[in-house]
Amino acid sequence: MRNSVVVAAVLTASMLVTARAQDVRMNQLAERYVRLVLAVGQHDADYVDAYDGPPEWRTDAETQKRPLAEIATRASMLARDIAAAKPPVSADEMTQLRHQYLARQLESLRTRVSMLMGTKLKFDEESKQLYDAVAPTHTEADFAKVLAQLDRMLPGPGAVIDRYDEFRTGFIIPKDRLDPVFTAAIDACRSRTLEHITLPPGESFTVEYVTNKSWSGYNWYQGNYRSLIQVNTDLPIYVDRAIDLACHEGYPGHHVYNVLLEKNLLRDRGWIEFSVYPLFSPQSLIAEGTANYGIEVAFPRADRVEFERRVLFPAAQLEPETAARYYEVLDLVDQLSYAGNEAARRYLNGEINAKQAADWLEKYGLYSRPRAEQRVRFIDQYRSYVINYNLGKDMVKAYIESRGADRWQAFARLISSPRLPSSLVTNARR
Repeated sequence: MRNSVVVAAVLTASMLVTARAQDVRMNQLAERYVRLVLAVGQHDADYVDAYDGPPEWRTDAETQKRPLAEIATRASMLARDIAAAKPPVSADEMTQLRHQYLARQLESLRTRVSMLMGTKLKFDEESKQLYDAVAPTHTEADFAKVLAQLDRMLPGPGAVIDRYDEFRTGFIIPKDRLDPVFTAAIDACRSRTLEHITLPPGESFTVEYVTNKSWSGYNWYQGNYRSLIQVNTDLPIYVDRAIDLACHEGYPGHHVYNVLLEKNLLRDRGWIEFSVYPLFSPQSLIAEGTANYGIEVAFPRADRVEFERRVLFPAAQLEPETAARYYEVLDLVDQLSYAGNEAARRYLNGEINAKQAADWLEKYGLYSRPRAEQRVRFIDQYRSYVINYNLGKDMVKAYIESRGADRWQAFARLISSPRLPSSLVTNARR
């Protein structure tokens, strides 16, 4: 018996030594990865979305400004070293996930560097290599049934898009009511999130209203559990966008996602790779997918309509009794969301030009002309990133709802772990 205990103790000690050595090795590889992300950021202004690591690493990247060819070579060497550092099958799940995450994020970085050096990829190739996912393909016929339903729901002369635009004019938040409406939405989203997710003391964000952007809202994570959220006021803001943006950019969306990564992975575990967020990477599909799915986690449809009827419509000086009808229409329009992906696919593949892409968005996505043109500018800037919103939401939704557990609990676990998009599909099928 004593010999068995001694052997067990020796084996346990040996496993601990191996695990520590693995951690040290992975930390060294992670530092090289972070420095490469910062180096790519010197060639691509949109690439580094957030950084909360050692300031001297950023300074070094700015000072060195390594050529893209050198970055590509260093990334290739790092990929080889990460592959050689694969943890044993006996390693715990988080250790396995960390290795898979770092390897796949680096693979995405190499693709982005290749693109910056002139490589041209088709839409689906690009999204697969950058975001670890490919959106389904749709034709005009796929949207025809929904458009026919809307045609009946919004009777009158003129095209459906014109009738839809006219219908929505009654739901615009007056500019002098924007801040009160957003404040009420943020307070509600935060309150509901804190009932289920524990956040570190001091977390907060600031809201700014901006113009001349290709996006409608953006979360700039500042580190130390703080965010700057910007809301673009170039175009009219409809009342439904208050909850959408408050949840998506704030609670339980991007702000909470970044706070939990910083707390649980960067600070508690010392995983330095989570000090940086490369925008064009698989991490973005998880980030955007959870941010969009988080809206319905925090506000299931019936609950949301009731809250808006009771709180937000009055705050926006809109007629509360119109809320239910408004969301009946929006629920149908939401079924056209993949029209945006199709416009981007055809445009980036060179099958249509910018005007035709805007025409497609207007006809099949029911975008107003100014909003369609803004979306094309977004596609010009962010390319296949568009899949992360709708496909990301659908993948996250399928994964979380396949867990068979409390949605909030599964949601919190997902945004606190280094899980990849492809693993969502694999695990959702089990």
